[in-house]
Amino acid sequence: MAIQLHQPALRHARALIREGKVVRDERDDWSEAAPSPDEENAFIEREGWTEFSHWHLGVDRRENEESKGAYSFPVGDFRRVHRSGVISAESRAGQHDHYEIRDALKSLLALIDEDEKK
Repeated sequence: MAIQLHQPALRHARALIREGKVVRDERDDWSEAAPSPDEENAFIEREGWTEFSHWHLGVDRRENEESKGAYSFPVGDFRRVHRSGVISAESRAGQHDHYEIRDALKSLLALIDEDEKK
């Protein structure tokens, strides 16, 4: 399988959620919350490719690791994890048979929702 679960991104997202750096928005909010290409470029310029990769739960090792094409299933806005991003990515991962990524996203959603109940 070309696209794999990006473990560093999963660890990063879990840590952010545990720190409370999460937006508890609804699924349809992701279209507005997702970083634009210009915002992505500015982040890469400022923070580098490794940090950019930590916001994407999918990685395609066949692609150049210093290209946006290597990363998929974004979950945040480079500051916080968005519940809407997790839901959107989970849906897309399931539609494209990326079950390991889908299941990791389900676990993130459960962590977000569990934390909200506290």
